[in-house]
Amino acid sequence: MSGNGVPDERARVNPKQLVAAALRRERTRAGLSIAELARRAGIGKSTLSQLESGEGNPSVETLWSLSNALGVQFSDLLDSPSRPVEVIRFGDGPVIAAATAEYTTTLLSPAPPHSRRDMYLIRAEPGVPKVSAPHVRGAVEHVVISAGSARLGPVGAAVELRAGDFVTYPGDVEHVFEALEPGTVAVMITEVS
Repeated sequence: MSGNGVPDERARVNPKQLVAAALRRERTRAGLSIAELARRAGIGKSTLSQLESGEGNPSVETLWSLSNALGVQFSDLLDSPSRPVEVIRFGDGPVIAAATAEYTTTLLSPAPPHSRRDMYLIRAEPGVPKVSAPHVRGAVEHVVISAGSARLGPVGAAVELRAGDFVTYPGDVEHVFEALEPGTVAVMITEVS
């Protein structure tokens, strides 16, 4: 459990599965084959295959070798895999009403500790989509469409949103924002933790 009494998502995940997902994620990001990563880490290819399938039993030494070969921190190999795209449609999500005013709020994305966030107002018109290069590692974008509609998210996995819809996606991969209606307006928060 976390300090606020909410079950910690990582506590429900099998550690072998955490390592397996993290290894696949980091190896893919590094653009390495299983054979090449195994060679760089000084471990057997079959050992790495077993670890990536969640069947292996990784030792601390093996994880250190792999984290060094991947150029990531040891903790990155024990981190829960993030959901690549999360959409909350207008009207969905937990709604909390105020006691004395016609006012409701929906928590879309709680801020993790020690994060940095920048907020932007986006105005876009139909035409050539805005394709953005990957931002710094770990960057995440949160977008609410205020007016109009747009297709946005990771290139190859973009989703179509209308006014009031929310999406969050990794900003450390190539991503796109394409206005589908004149006068499209959005609020974007870029978070780096």
